[in-house]
Amino acid sequence: MSVLLYHFVCPAKYRRVVFSEDVDLGLKEICEEIEKRYDIRFLEIGTDKDHVHFLIQSVPKISPTQIIRTVKSITAKEIFARYPEVKKKLWGGEFWSDGYYVGTVGRHGNETAVGNYVREQGKEKEYKKIYSQQLSLFD
Repeated sequence: MSVLLYHFVCPAKYRRVVFSEDVDLGLKEICEEIEKRYDIRFLEIGTDKDHVHFLIQSVPKISPTQIIRTVKSITAKEIFARYPEVKKKLWGGEFWSDGYYVGTVGRHGNETAVGNYVREQGKEKEYKKIYSQQLSLFD
């Protein structure tokens, strides 16, 4: 069986600061529920006030677009239901921005670096510098 690793970055709508400690915990709980129903495994989830980094493992039959569409739709609905104060910050009824970043992650090459980077989102550490050094394409 083949598995693929993806690094997704999803900004909140209007880049609003919506990821408090409670919303961060709720997001992680929602993602655990998603894992039970889909061939999607969250290896790391890191929030940084106005966006989220996901390190996701999945099977080749599910495209990155299908993965993120599933994740974004379920998490948006559940976060609005659990945290009505977030819905007040985001007019128009949308939680996520339309776009997102996705990159593939090599299991033996940069999985550890990307995993550390995603895990440390929102924390003041050196991971951003390390990550950009290890994954630079134009050195």
